[in-house]
Amino acid sequence: MSAPKKKTPREQVTLEFPDNHLLTGLAGAHQKNFARLEQKLGVKVATRGNLVALEGPPEARDRAAAVLRALYARLEAGEAANLSDVDAEIHFALEGPVNPQASGGFGSPSIKTWAGRTTRARTPGQLAYLDLMRTHPLVFGVGPAGTGKTYLAAAFGAHLLYERRVERLILSRPALEAGERLGFLPGDLKEKIDPYLRPLYDALFDVMGEQALKLMEQGTIEVAPLAFMRGRTLARAFVILDEAQNTTQAQMKMFLTRLGEDSRMVVTGDPSQSDLPGAGAAGLNQALEILQGVEGAAVARFGERDVVRHALVTRIVAAYNAAEDSAGVERTLQRRKDQT
Repeated sequence: MSAPKKKTPREQVTLEFPDNHLLTGLAGAHQKNFARLEQKLGVKVATRGNLVALEGPPEARDRAAAVLRALYARLEAGEAANLSDVDAEIHFALEGPVNPQASGGFGSPSIKTWAGRTTRARTPGQLAYLDLMRTHPLVFGVGPAGTGKTYLAAAFGAHLLYERRVERLILSRPALEAGERLGFLPGDLKEKIDPYLRPLYDALFDVMGEQALKLMEQGTIEVAPLAFMRGRTLARAFVILDEAQNTTQAQMKMFLTRLGEDSRMVVTGDPSQSDLPGAGAAGLNQALEILQGVEGAAVARFGERDVVRHALVTRIVAAYNAAEDSAGVERTLQRRKDQT
């Protein structure tokens, strides 16, 4: 008679969180945060009192522990821990080295955009973008839609304004029809231009709330089309040019030379979505090429892994990238065939 098989001991680690109230926020409504952790990292989460047990492979447990500690640190700081925050922490845990003792979120403090409002990077690419904005007076944020290029730039500008490190926040974009023929727009000049600038307004109100409107009325925050930048010198300001793929070479040079004393500038764009007829992303691409290696200028490049909108957006961007890569290969093969 063979000896009974010994049960393999369960691979488990237990975390203790001192505040039961915060632990409730950590779990989320109906423990949906824990469910997301189980789904994404392949662990099992169980709670008992103020203890959270994680069961699964060692690396998965360590990553889950790092995520929970980071989320708990957010809650201790008065921030939220919703599903998007859980996804962001999981993203960081999967991208970076395993550190089960990590806490505080992404290895960098949150950006305070106004009283009671904070913003954090959600991907390693976004974190690198924020680091470049801290250390360079001119930063280009280049990549697909949904990667937070404009949002983080507006948040960082609001942060500098809140800390009184700049006196003004100026946001601009080309007032260009996106392929549609809009025809005559009724109203005064402001009413005609506002539809083009609406994404900038949305970003401002999202990171600053109603305070954005007050500062706009005072002139501390200015949202204006690119054409209004000509002839100005922007001193002691944080300046953002959005949708830069729609600038001509002359417009880009004009904008970049507006940089004044104690000012910083961020240029964002997606070269694959230019609305300029025939010319492509001439202004943005030329600037990226000419300013390569210039001291004080830096480029943050985003990819499909940095998309932080709906999960479907990530898949859409990946599908388009794959289709464009395939089309590029076909064009190359056709050129070689024509040459022979």
